[in-house]
Amino acid sequence: MNGNINILKERHWKESMAYSSWQIFKIMAEFVDGFDALAKIGPCISIFGSARTQPGSLYYELTVEISRRLAMEGFGIITGGGPGIMEAANKGAMLAGGKSVGLNINLPFEQSNNEFIDRDKLLSFQYFFVRKVMFTKYSQGFVMMPGGFGTMDELFEVATLIQTEKFKQMPMVMVGRSYWQGLMEWMKNTMLTEENIKKEDLDLFQIADTPDEVVHHMLEYYRTRSLAPNF
Repeated sequence: MNGNINILKERHWKESMAYSSWQIFKIMAEFVDGFDALAKIGPCISIFGSARTQPGSLYYELTVEISRRLAMEGFGIITGGGPGIMEAANKGAMLAGGKSVGLNINLPFEQSNNEFIDRDKLLSFQYFFVRKVMFTKYSQGFVMMPGGFGTMDELFEVATLIQTEKFKQMPMVMVGRSYWQGLMEWMKNTMLTEENIKKEDLDLFQIADTPDEVVHHMLEYYRTRSLAPNF
């Protein structure tokens, strides 16, 4: 019996290794396509938030206006390409005649891309980590609208990269004081108190409630700094 099990294990291992070899080429292809599409796109802001936010709701309409205002200032808008906050951000960019980028991800039950993405700026990814590289490499600022696990993942991914100096510091604006204040207080009262972060780490984040505040944070930050890819 043990001999049969070992034969099956060996066969499974060889099949897995063969699949992994082909997988490397698929991953490389996604990187090449992404770099090629975004290399000349110019300064952009990534906007993250819930795919469940409905049109007409407070944060949906607020996102449309924030994105529109940022696009009017010359920033392209990058989103995850799906519905909800992503759709609102792409809509705002399109209304302003700005660049509207969608980095869609292939998921079993969601998501289809929204209709407000420029046709030549819609990319689809199989791998979350490749998609994240595109967000972080080509964005000069990040707007965090209310969202769930995915938004939190993106928030702390960016914060970690800046904290560890893997790329330069840049604006991170969390929109919706009532939504984010509890998290900020927890980071201050628990993470900082336990000495798991430094006091200056909290300075990575700005909280805003209005489009004026968001645009101000972005423009003020780059008033004396250059705009360039992050790594």
